[in-house]
Amino acid sequence: MRLTREQEELRSAVRSLLARHEGAGAWRPLTEQIGAAGLAVPEQYGGAGCGAVDVHVVMEELGRVLSPVPLLGSAVLAAQAVLATGDDDACGRLLPRIADGSAVASLAWAEEASWEPAKIRATAARGGDGGWLVHGVKQYVLDGGGADVLLVAARTDRAVSLFEVAPDDPRVHGETLVTMDRTRPLARLTFEGARGRLIGRADDGGRALSHALDLARVALAAEQVGAAQRCLELTVAYAVQRVQFGRPIGSFQAVKHRLADAYVLVESARSAALGAAFAAGAPDFGRYVSTAASSGAEAFSAVAGEMIQLHGGIGITWEHDAHRYFKRAHGSAQLLGTPARHRDRLARELGLAVPASRPHSPASRRDSRLPSG
Repeated sequence: MRLTREQEELRSAVRSLLARHEGAGAWRPLTEQIGAAGLAVPEQYGGAGCGAVDVHVVMEELGRVLSPVPLLGSAVLAAQAVLATGDDDACGRLLPRIADGSAVASLAWAEEASWEPAKIRATAARGGDGGWLVHGVKQYVLDGGGADVLLVAARTDRAVSLFEVAPDDPRVHGETLVTMDRTRPLARLTFEGARGRLIGRADDGGRALSHALDLARVALAAEQVGAAQRCLELTVAYAVQRVQFGRPIGSFQAVKHRLADAYVLVESARSAALGAAFAAGAPDFGRYVSTAASSGAEAFSAVAGEMIQLHGGIGITWEHDAHRYFKRAHGSAQLLGTPARHRDRLARELGLAVPASRPHSPASRRDSRLPSG
């Protein structure tokens, strides 16, 4: 389970580009010079025809710098949802624009903090002219405030389905959310009879959405690993530089132990995330996804917390980046399902009993063990 030379070169190219282009300004160079948005899009639709491992490499690098570019929401979640429907017309019409970065796609999915297809309550019904009318409120929509392509998961009288809705439809009302993590643009979208165009079959949306969600969870885990790695690097550098009682704080045994524990967390999460990327398409892919999603979220939260603790007073100031990583860690741990829910899913797939009253709390080191077996 090793990266190829080409994938290592991809990592180097992305890191170099992100060093030259900060923030949202990196999106155009990433898409035009590296083709990042089309990595997992088939060649017939204008992409590179690569897979989840190549996406993993890019997402790790984006995580290192807390990049706000819309790769996760547009090129992974939305693009893979369209692709999974098998709708040739929709794929040919939407994917080339997503792949070359000329259009940012957004998938309006979550309601009341739930990312399970079974919990979708937004509805789509036939209008008088035979078209579809979409009603409902969607929360935590990735890049929903400025999307060029807007997809909506809604329930018909048959099952959950996927619809394309024009972002400028007057019956779509958007609100940019004020979030703790300002590096992750999220929106709330309200649909009041917006005209929708069915993508795929009306009875197959749940399968396509679940597949796309699993791929997005693996990509998010890679991003969390990259960010956790950067937290560790910054903390180790500070421990060597900061002197207390006449010696660097990194020379104290207690600090060494904490940094060693953080290193183990990062490398374990990296192995889980990369293993899931390599397992994409396998029959037991779901197990890999749950392991990677839980490990990535909890490792990032723990290491970001250690970063603040070991930096001392400067770690809680606006002048240092520690608070930005801490906020991203806790925001991303809730984004596509909490670590506790991922572990519950893994336990079910392994045939283990899941307590019905188990709380689904944010990531914590106290509750970071995966079910055995």
